[in-house]
Amino acid sequence: MSAASLQSQFPVSAFGRVAVLFGGKSAEREVSLSSGNAVLQALLAAGVDAFGIDAGDDLLQRLTAEKIDRAFIVLHGRGGEDGSMQGLLECAGIPYTGSGILASALAMDKLRTKRVWLSLGLPTPAHAALSCEADCHAAAAALGFPLFVKPAHEGSSIGMAKVNDVDALIAAWKDASRYDSQVLVEQMIAGPEFTIAMLRGQVLPPIALGTPHSFYDYDAKYLAN
Repeated sequence: MSAASLQSQFPVSAFGRVAVLFGGKSAEREVSLSSGNAVLQALLAAGVDAFGIDAGDDLLQRLTAEKIDRAFIVLHGRGGEDGSMQGLLECAGIPYTGSGILASALAMDKLRTKRVWLSLGLPTPAHAALSCEADCHAAAAALGFPLFVKPAHEGSSIGMAKVNDVDALIAAWKDASRYDSQVLVEQMIAGPEFTIAMLRGQVLPPIALGTPHSFYDYDAKYLAN
Protein backbone atom coordinates (compact mmCIF):
# COMPACT_ATOMS: atom_id res chain seq x y z
CA MET A 1 0.00 0.00 0.00
CA SER A 2 1.40 3.41 -0.97
CA ALA A 3 1.93 6.27 1.47
CA ALA A 4 -0.76 8.26 -0.33
CA SER A 5 -3.35 5.50 -0.01
CA LEU A 6 -2.44 4.98 3.64
CA GLN A 7 -2.91 8.68 4.30
CA SER A 8 -6.28 8.67 2.58
CA GLN A 9 -7.39 5.69 4.67
CA PHE A 10 -5.94 7.05 7.92
CA PRO A 11 -5.80 10.87 7.68
CA VAL A 12 -3.56 12.42 10.31
CA SER A 13 -6.43 14.51 11.60
CA ALA A 14 -8.17 11.30 12.71
CA PHE A 15 -5.50 10.62 15.31
CA GLY A 16 -6.25 13.77 17.27
CA ARG A 17 -3.66 14.91 19.81
CA VAL A 18 -1.10 12.17 20.36
CA ALA A 19 1.08 11.94 23.49
CA VAL A 20 4.38 10.14 22.90
CA LEU A 21 5.39 8.53 26.20
CA PHE A 22 9.11 7.94 26.58
CA GLY A 23 11.97 8.14 29.07
CA GLY A 24 10.60 6.81 32.32
CA LYS A 25 12.63 5.47 35.23
CA SER A 26 13.62 1.97 34.13
CA ALA A 27 17.14 0.73 33.39
CA GLU A 28 16.32 1.28 29.70
CA ARG A 29 15.63 5.01 30.07
CA GLU A 30 18.37 6.18 27.68
CA VAL A 31 17.20 3.88 24.90
CA SER A 32 13.62 5.04 25.39
CA LEU A 33 14.62 8.71 25.20
CA SER A 34 16.36 8.10 21.89
CA SER A 35 13.61 6.04 20.26
CA GLY A 36 10.86 8.21 21.73
CA ASN A 37 12.31 11.37 20.26
CA ALA A 38 12.66 9.63 16.89
CA VAL A 39 8.98 8.62 16.98
CA LEU A 40 7.92 12.11 18.01
CA GLN A 41 9.86 13.74 15.16
CA ALA A 42 8.42 11.25 12.65
CA LEU A 43 4.86 11.96 13.81
CA LEU A 44 5.38 15.71 13.63
CA ALA A 45 6.92 15.39 10.16
CA ALA A 46 3.82 13.45 9.07
CA GLY A 47 1.59 16.29 10.28
CA VAL A 48 0.29 14.56 13.41
CA ASP A 49 -0.54 16.80 16.37
CA ALA A 50 1.94 15.10 18.69
CA PHE A 51 3.88 16.07 21.79
CA GLY A 52 6.22 14.25 24.17
CA ILE A 53 5.88 13.28 27.81
CA ASP A 54 8.90 12.06 29.76
CA ALA A 55 7.13 9.60 32.08
CA GLY A 56 8.41 10.80 35.44
CA ASP A 57 6.88 11.40 38.86
CA ASP A 58 4.42 13.93 37.40
CA LEU A 59 2.97 11.51 34.82
CA LEU A 60 -0.47 11.28 36.43
CA GLN A 61 -0.77 15.06 36.53
CA ARG A 62 0.33 15.34 32.90
CA LEU A 63 -2.16 12.73 31.73
CA THR A 64 -4.92 14.55 33.60
CA ALA A 65 -3.96 18.08 32.61
CA GLU A 66 -3.18 17.53 28.92
CA LYS A 67 -5.75 16.94 26.19
CA ILE A 68 -4.78 13.46 24.94
CA ASP A 69 -6.70 11.53 22.31
CA ARG A 70 -4.17 8.70 21.92
CA ALA A 71 -0.90 7.60 23.49
CA PHE A 72 2.07 6.25 21.57
CA ILE A 73 4.03 4.19 24.12
CA VAL A 74 7.78 4.23 23.47
CA LEU A 75 8.73 3.34 27.04
CA HIS A 76 11.20 0.47 27.46
CA GLY A 77 11.31 -1.98 30.34
CA ARG A 78 9.43 -1.89 33.62
CA GLY A 79 6.73 0.70 33.99
CA GLY A 80 6.27 0.86 30.23
CA GLU A 81 6.17 -2.64 28.79
CA ASP A 82 4.99 -4.67 31.79
CA GLY A 83 1.28 -3.83 31.76
CA SER A 84 1.36 -1.08 34.39
CA MET A 85 1.32 1.79 31.85
CA GLN A 86 -1.28 -0.03 29.79
CA GLY A 87 -3.51 -0.38 32.85
CA LEU A 88 -3.09 3.28 33.75
CA LEU A 89 -4.04 4.41 30.26
CA GLU A 90 -7.06 2.11 30.20
CA CYS A 91 -8.25 3.56 33.50
CA ALA A 92 -7.80 7.03 32.02
CA GLY A 93 -9.74 6.05 28.90
CA ILE A 94 -6.81 6.82 26.57
CA PRO A 95 -6.26 4.45 23.61
CA TYR A 96 -2.64 3.35 23.26
CA THR A 97 -0.29 1.51 20.93
CA GLY A 98 1.00 -2.02 21.43
CA SER A 99 -0.22 -5.01 23.39
CA GLY A 100 -2.78 -4.93 26.19
CA ILE A 101 -2.34 -5.42 29.93
CA LEU A 102 -2.17 -9.21 30.12
CA ALA A 103 0.09 -9.71 27.09
CA SER A 104 2.43 -6.95 28.25
CA ALA A 105 2.67 -8.25 31.81
CA LEU A 106 3.22 -11.84 30.74
CA ALA A 107 5.76 -11.13 28.00
CA MET A 108 7.85 -8.97 30.34
CA ASP A 109 8.15 -11.90 32.76
CA LYS A 110 10.54 -14.39 31.11
CA LEU A 111 9.97 -17.19 33.63
CA ARG A 112 6.18 -17.13 33.41
CA THR A 113 6.28 -16.79 29.63
CA LYS A 114 8.37 -19.97 29.41
CA ARG A 115 5.94 -21.77 31.71
CA VAL A 116 3.05 -20.82 29.43
CA TRP A 117 4.96 -22.04 26.37
CA LEU A 118 5.78 -25.33 28.08
CA SER A 119 2.15 -25.81 29.12
CA LEU A 120 1.17 -25.49 25.45
CA GLY A 121 3.83 -27.90 24.26
CA LEU A 122 5.88 -25.22 22.50
CA PRO A 123 9.63 -25.91 22.18
CA THR A 124 11.81 -23.62 24.28
CA PRO A 125 15.37 -23.96 25.66
CA ALA A 126 15.69 -25.84 28.94
CA HIS A 127 15.93 -23.41 31.83
CA ALA A 128 16.15 -22.93 35.57
CA ALA A 129 15.57 -20.12 38.07
CA LEU A 130 18.54 -18.90 40.10
CA SER A 131 18.35 -17.46 43.59
CA CYS A 132 21.60 -18.66 45.20
CA GLU A 133 24.97 -20.24 44.41
CA ALA A 134 23.56 -23.71 45.03
CA ASP A 135 21.04 -23.07 42.24
CA CYS A 136 23.93 -22.18 39.92
CA HIS A 137 25.68 -25.50 40.61
CA ALA A 138 22.44 -27.43 40.14
CA ALA A 139 21.68 -25.63 36.85
CA ALA A 140 25.19 -26.28 35.55
CA ALA A 141 24.83 -30.01 36.27
CA ALA A 142 21.35 -30.22 34.74
CA LEU A 143 21.75 -27.97 31.69
CA GLY A 144 25.44 -28.09 30.78
CA PHE A 145 27.24 -25.24 29.00
CA PRO A 146 27.16 -22.76 27.37
CA LEU A 147 24.31 -20.99 29.15
CA PHE A 148 22.63 -17.59 29.03
CA VAL A 149 21.82 -15.71 32.23
CA LYS A 150 19.10 -13.04 32.24
CA PRO A 151 17.20 -10.93 34.77
CA ALA A 152 13.62 -12.19 34.52
CA HIS A 153 12.00 -8.76 34.11
CA GLU A 154 14.50 -6.70 32.10
CA GLY A 155 14.78 -6.05 28.36
CA SER A 156 17.41 -4.80 25.90
CA SER A 157 19.79 -7.56 27.09
CA ILE A 158 20.48 -5.56 30.28
CA GLY A 159 22.18 -7.76 32.88
CA MET A 160 22.45 -10.61 30.37
CA ALA A 161 25.56 -12.79 29.97
CA LYS A 162 26.77 -15.87 28.11
CA VAL A 163 28.75 -18.23 30.37
CA ASN A 164 30.85 -21.33 29.83
CA ASP A 165 31.66 -22.54 33.35
CA VAL A 166 30.32 -22.54 36.91
CA ASP A 167 32.45 -19.64 38.13
CA ALA A 168 31.25 -17.45 35.27
CA LEU A 169 27.68 -18.57 35.93
CA ILE A 170 27.88 -17.53 39.59
CA ALA A 171 29.39 -14.16 38.64
CA ALA A 172 26.68 -13.59 35.99
CA TRP A 173 23.93 -14.53 38.46
CA LYS A 174 25.28 -12.00 40.97
CA ASP A 175 25.42 -9.31 38.28
CA ALA A 176 21.88 -10.06 37.02
CA SER A 177 20.64 -9.98 40.62
CA ARG A 178 21.50 -6.28 40.74
CA TYR A 179 18.58 -5.72 38.35
CA ASP A 180 16.09 -8.36 39.46
CA SER A 181 15.52 -10.72 42.37
CA GLN A 182 14.44 -13.35 39.82
CA VAL A 183 17.17 -14.58 37.47
CA LEU A 184 16.69 -16.98 34.57
CA VAL A 185 19.33 -19.29 33.08
CA GLU A 186 18.78 -21.04 29.74
CA GLN A 187 20.59 -23.47 27.50
CA MET A 188 22.20 -21.84 24.49
CA ILE A 189 20.60 -22.80 21.17
CA ALA A 190 23.07 -22.32 18.30
CA GLY A 191 21.73 -21.09 14.98
CA PRO A 192 20.55 -18.01 13.06
CA GLU A 193 18.46 -15.44 14.91
CA PHE A 194 15.49 -13.58 13.45
CA THR A 195 13.00 -11.01 14.64
CA ILE A 196 9.49 -11.06 13.17
CA ALA A 197 6.93 -8.32 13.78
CA MET A 198 3.17 -8.39 13.32
CA LEU A 199 0.97 -5.41 12.43
CA ARG A 200 -2.82 -5.66 12.45
CA GLY A 201 -2.60 -9.44 12.11
CA GLN A 202 -0.17 -9.27 9.18
CA VAL A 203 3.19 -11.01 9.57
CA LEU A 204 5.97 -8.67 8.42
CA PRO A 205 9.16 -9.90 6.72
CA PRO A 206 11.69 -11.63 9.01
CA ILE A 207 14.83 -9.63 9.81
CA ALA A 208 18.04 -11.57 10.45
CA LEU A 209 20.20 -10.42 13.35
CA GLY A 210 23.97 -10.59 13.25
CA THR A 211 26.82 -9.20 15.32
CA PRO A 212 30.54 -9.85 15.82
CA HIS A 213 29.85 -9.81 19.58
CA SER A 214 29.49 -13.10 21.44
CA PHE A 215 25.72 -12.48 21.39
CA TYR A 216 23.26 -9.71 20.50
CA ASP A 217 23.91 -7.65 23.64
CA TYR A 218 22.96 -4.10 24.65
CA ASP A 219 25.97 -2.60 22.88
CA ALA A 220 25.22 -4.50 19.65
CA LYS A 221 21.57 -3.42 19.75
CA TYR A 222 21.98 0.26 20.47
CA LEU A 223 25.58 1.52 20.46
CA ALA A 224 27.68 -0.35 17.90
CA ASN A 225 27.88 0.83 14.29
